[in-house]
Amino acid sequence: MSLTAENKKLIFDSIRDINDFPKEGIVFKDITTLLNNKEAYQVLMNHLEERYKTYDLDYVAGIDSRGFIFGAALADRLGIGFVPVRKKGKLPATTVCEKYELEYGFDEVEIHLDAFCNKENAKVLMIDDLIATGGTANAAAKLIKNVKADLVEVCFLLNLKFLEGDKRVEEHAPVYSVLDI
Repeated sequence: MSLTAENKKLIFDSIRDINDFPKEGIVFKDITTLLNNKEAYQVLMNHLEERYKTYDLDYVAGIDSRGFIFGAALADRLGIGFVPVRKKGKLPATTVCEKYELEYGFDEVEIHLDAFCNKENAKVLMIDDLIATGGTANAAAKLIKNVKADLVEVCFLLNLKFLEGDKRVEEHAPVYSVLDI
């Protein structure tokens, strides 16, 4: 099911901009207003369910933290497992980590070593709310592949096309974005 122009507008209009957050010059895309708009959220989730129900996925992996919201809901709708990709130090069992560069330093994401129940070639969809420069998503994609899962596609609600982060992630899997900005 592709989204109509009207549905895309409904979703887009339900996301508010917060200027100068978290620092001056940044326009933060606040999805909390999408989440509390039951019509817009339902349109989005119906679209994602329709898109991915034929992919024969084993898991949805969501990136910390807003990817958890969409990923867990989608996994439930698809009747499959959900796997969190967390910031370093947040997972309790044995993990593998991937470091990535930020504009002001480095950060790391991690995943449980047995996140996909040691199922080699588990078919995984990775999801997050937004892709900008692609650092976090690129690192998360590497992690999923490092634990021998098959990263089928990477999905973002918003893609800030002018930053070209999607190109970095496309080295690992196809990228789908609901809305391109």
